[in-house]
Amino acid sequence: MSQLGKNLLGEPDPTLLEENPELVARFDAGDEAEDLARAFPKEQLPWAILAEEALTDGRTLEGYAYARVGYHRGLDALRRNGWKGHGPVPFSHEPNRGFLRALAALGQAAAAIGELDEAERIQKFLNDSDPSAAEQLQS
Repeated sequence: MSQLGKNLLGEPDPTLLEENPELVARFDAGDEAEDLARAFPKEQLPWAILAEEALTDGRTLEGYAYARVGYHRGLDALRRNGWKGHGPVPFSHEPNRGFLRALAALGQAAAAIGELDEAERIQKFLNDSDPSAAEQLQS
């Protein structure tokens, strides 16, 4: 019996971003996201937090812009860690959460400004990265 649609090459290994201990320490100490983004502009977590805060406050375009920065910083980090444009980015790995949060915020902001095709692509990307991520981000 053939297995049509099965990827015979297998799925790539999960991409695990590196933790930035200084960022984590400052985040845990309660530093503001704006200060963290200024100090660590290549990290995704501060941009994701800024996006989430802006969206919560109804500042949709700011949220979209912050989320897009976090998303692109995340793509850069993923590529530096061996990601080839597809494959798992597990939510269970704490350093991946900044990227996944930015990705989810970008999808939310895209939907809010009527970019429904982008919002749909982002939701697929989030699900392809980790099928449990969207649910975990909502809790």
